[in-house]
Amino acid sequence: MKIRKAVITAASPAQRDLPLQTLVDRDGERKAVLCLQVAEMLKAGVEQVAVVVGPGDDIAYRSAVRMYADRVRFLIQDEPRGYGHALFQAAAFLEGEPFLHQVGDHLFVTANGEGAAEQIVRVAEENGCAVSGVQATRETLLTSFGTVGGQRVPGVADRYTVERVAEKPTPTEAEQSLIIPGLRVGHYLCFMGTHVLTSNVMDLLGEAVGNPVNERVGLSPVLDRVARHEKYLAVQVTGRRFHLDNRWGLLNAQLALALSGEDRDTVLTELVSLLATART
Repeated sequence: MKIRKAVITAASPAQRDLPLQTLVDRDGERKAVLCLQVAEMLKAGVEQVAVVVGPGDDIAYRSAVRMYADRVRFLIQDEPRGYGHALFQAAAFLEGEPFLHQVGDHLFVTANGEGAAEQIVRVAEENGCAVSGVQATRETLLTSFGTVGGQRVPGVADRYTVERVAEKPTPTEAEQSLIIPGLRVGHYLCFMGTHVLTSNVMDLLGEAVGNPVNERVGLSPVLDRVARHEKYLAVQVTGRRFHLDNRWGLLNAQLALALSGEDRDTVLTELVSLLATART
């Protein structure tokens, strides 16, 4: 399985401006969050990226990634019918191929080595199946993330066979069906916003979108169906996930980039100075 295409969803009315926010990258250059996301996908070996946006947003997004103009196209979600519906807008672009997917309001920062997308693509291509990146997450944060249940793959420390997927479960629900043997008590494996998905996922999304009963379509219920009927893995990615929609999400992501870049010493000096000032 070769992953040649990728999809970023950035059409949520409440979060559509987040990918346009500017951060200073490790190299000291100011870049839009969307630009950082596209760069990571291209580094993972992807050739073409589609970005799903709301009506009228494509002009601003196009400007944000003009350096990648020949590698990025924009798709419009005409009506806000949910995350899964937004992702389904890329069906024609994908032409039945497996694909890398990332949500537009998350950023993942690794200190060095493989990026998050690279790690997930490598596992997917090696195993020929859907793979989701996950992070061990405290139960108090479960209501912000999709969560998986399953079993650790024997002999591999960071991979799991996914048997169940639940969207933003309560701690009680998670305790009943999402406990992963070997994780710390009170911790669960939650999505970190990056997946490799198969063409079957897009077929199932098409069924859900076409069902008139569904006013809104999510992705987690579809992934739960995938987990029950085909091989589906989760990989515990090395690095840190930043949910940019959180109050300090952008600030925390900026600090992580700065502390892993060429200006690390300068930033540390400024932080120490700020902390000293705050105590006086």
